[in-house]
Amino acid sequence: METVFNSGLVAIGGFTVLFYFLKFSWKFWCGVRVYVLSEYWKTDLRKYGQWAERLHGRKTRVIQADFTEGHAIYPAIAEGLHNLDIGILVNNVGMNYVGALCFFLDVSRAEQRITEVINCNILSVTQMTRLVLPHMVEKGKGLIINVSSEAASHPQPMLTLYSATKIFVTYFSRCLNTEYSSQGVTVQCVAPFIVSTNMTANMTVNAFVKSAPDYAREALNTVGHSSHTSGCLSHALQHVALTIFFPGWLRLSPFCVRQMEKICNRTQENTMTTSKKEN
Repeated sequence: METVFNSGLVAIGGFTVLFYFLKFSWKFWCGVRVYVLSEYWKTDLRKYGQWAERLHGRKTRVIQADFTEGHAIYPAIAEGLHNLDIGILVNNVGMNYVGALCFFLDVSRAEQRITEVINCNILSVTQMTRLVLPHMVEKGKGLIINVSSEAASHPQPMLTLYSATKIFVTYFSRCLNTEYSSQGVTVQCVAPFIVSTNMTANMTVNAFVKSAPDYAREALNTVGHSSHTSGCLSHALQHVALTIFFPGWLRLSPFCVRQMEKICNRTQENTMTTSKKEN
C-alpha cells in the first residue's frame, strides 16, 4: 500500500490561512491605531472653520428643507447659504427603506419610497457638497464629513436599498477626498454600526450601541487620522468581528436570508403582542 502526500495543496492551504490572518491583523491594527491616535492627539476643528473658535457665541441660521423632495429644494438652500463662511459640512441626513428588515418589494407605496430614500441618502450628499465645496477650495481649507453605514461594508440583503445607497456615500467620499485633499479640503467618510437614534427606535445604549452624543464626540476625534472610519473603537471592533465570522458568502446565502426573515417575523409578532397588551 502506498501513501501519497499532496504537499502542494497543504502548502497552498497554509499560505491561504496565513494570508487571511495577516490581512485581518493589518485591518485590526489600522483600526486600533486610529482610535489610539485620536485619544492622544485631539482634532483641532478651528483649522477648518472660524466658527468653531466661538462655538457657543455664534448665531444659528435654520434653513428648513425636506431632503426627500428631490432637486427642487436646493435653490432655496443655496440662497440661504449665500455669503456664509462654511468651514465644516456634515452630511448626516439619512433614512431607511422601511422600519425593519424586509424584502425589496415588501413595502407599501414602494415607488414613492424608493425615490424618497435615493433623494435623501444620495442626492442630498452630492448636492450639499456641490453647494459648499467651491468656497472651501477657494479658501484652501475645509472639512466635509459624510455619514455612511456599516451596512455599506458588505452587500446586506433585507436592507438592500439602504445598503446600496450608503455604499454610494462611501465611494463618493473616498474619491472626493483623493481629488481635493491636495487643495486643503478633507472629506471623511464615517460608517457607524448601531447608534441610538429615532431611525433605530432609540435602542438601549450599551457596549455595542452608542448614544448619538458619545458617538459624535468620538468620531470627531478621528478627523485627520483617517479618511474612512467606523467612528469609534467599539464599532471598529464589531466591523472586524463581522468580517471574520460573518463573511460575504454566508451573508448572501439563501440560508442566512431565511434566518433573518424568521428573526424579523418573530420581532414583529412580539411587537404586535406587546402593543395589544398595552392597549
